[in-house]
Amino acid sequence: MADNTAFSLLKQRSIGTTRAVFQHALTGEPPHFNDQTPRSLYIHIPFCTHKCHYCDFYSIVDTRDRQEKFASRLVRELIAQSKLAPLPLRTIFVGGGTPSLLRPDLWTKILDALHDHFDMSLIDANEGEFSVECNPETVTQELAHVLRSGSVNRASLGAQSFNAAHLKTLERWHDPEKVSSAINTLQQAGIKRCSLDLIYAIPGQTIEHLNNDLQTALSMPIEHISAYALTYEPGTAMTARLVRGEFTQAPDELEAEMYDHTIATLRSNGFERYEVSNHAKPGAQCMHNLAYWRQQDWLAIGPSASGHFQQHRWKNTPRLDDYLNKDDEGFAPICDHEPPNARRELMDLLMTTIRLSEGTDAISVMKTADQLNASQKLMRAAIMCADQGWIRNANSERWTLSDEGFLFADRVAREFIGALIED
Repeated sequence: MADNTAFSLLKQRSIGTTRAVFQHALTGEPPHFNDQTPRSLYIHIPFCTHKCHYCDFYSIVDTRDRQEKFASRLVRELIAQSKLAPLPLRTIFVGGGTPSLLRPDLWTKILDALHDHFDMSLIDANEGEFSVECNPETVTQELAHVLRSGSVNRASLGAQSFNAAHLKTLERWHDPEKVSSAINTLQQAGIKRCSLDLIYAIPGQTIEHLNNDLQTALSMPIEHISAYALTYEPGTAMTARLVRGEFTQAPDELEAEMYDHTIATLRSNGFERYEVSNHAKPGAQCMHNLAYWRQQDWLAIGPSASGHFQQHRWKNTPRLDDYLNKDDEGFAPICDHEPPNARRELMDLLMTTIRLSEGTDAISVMKTADQLNASQKLMRAAIMCADQGWIRNANSERWTLSDEGFLFADRVAREFIGALIED
């Protein structure tokens, strides 16, 4: 493993490239691969036609038409990182931004590079998952056929709401009627697996409005729904408007009622909650997101993309110009890097796995905590959460949230993480 001092200096400078992060695996005969060899790949495409007011993901309205240059740069990064993924990929997820805004000919270039440099056999056999985020307005027959010919087998569409007034509040400018037609276009091209994103607790939204959104979504041929409470992230236009008093945030009681209504409605229609905000028909969970939440390894391509490789965590630069102009034999410039740290890894594992309906492997977690001299504090935190009714049993082999506990998932995670902070 490379010297952690060098990685600490790399993080302090907040500049470097992913080559330094991966150097320990790129050198040596044979390469250092193990059970955590990446089987997942995230690709970030930053282009948007409009910046939605609630969004804090890296996206830009590109006035310089840099799509072609971006696609070429992305391919170089794919080739560079392909050395780290010799085994068949299980999942690929392309997010943004608006990936479906990329020109079909550039999509072909990227998809060809994936097939040329990665083992796509599981995905080609439909045993893996290849998802692309799509804006309903940008789905065309040409794009759908290009994606399917490149082995894409799942699409995630940002519906957010089917109420025009609430879409306007969110600064989403698609026509609600386009969602259904986009799904039909994708499925006719052979992309049968479709997911919808919905947002609730929008200012002015009522339970009746939310129910209409849910019923509309359920009328469509989809297998997965992500339903998120509107959050006011720092630095977003939505938060600035809230501070200016342009609208009132939904009360906590209403947000909780909306969450409970969402769970009950989706469950009665065959969609089970498998993560705090994610619901799927049997066998239709998002495999890629499960890899994140289970803290498996994944590679990350594109500006602002974050990855996890053999306990190293990094984030590519969130500036398109820096990404395009700094090219270390394909490896991307980074703005942050965290070297291996057992305590942080355990914190991250607890933070994400507790959000899953399958919960956290308490036996494994306690074993690791014991090595960090934190097992007693962690058990006290688990007992407290159980006493509050948030987790079912502190002494079980798995810690799982109760129905009420799902409303307090962030609080449970904070309690667990707090128990691991060194005195």
